[in-house]
Amino acid sequence: MYTETNFKTKKALKDAGAAGKPVRCYRPGPFPGPEPGKVTLEGPHFPEPHRGYAVAELKDGVIVTVS
Repeated sequence: MYTETNFKTKKALKDAGAAGKPVRCYRPGPFPGPEPGKVTLEGPHFPEPHRGYAVAELKDGVIVTVS
């Protein structure tokens, strides 16, 4: 899964959440959208090589925690 904003690092993702900005995620392709619960995020977006991975908790389509 990816976030709607193309965060280059996991730290940038965490900083956006700490600043109170709602961060949403999506699953590209013909797959169903994100469901509430834990998801694995990759970044940055394809075609750049993935340099960071994070586990996030979703509620109502918005990331509430990142680890």
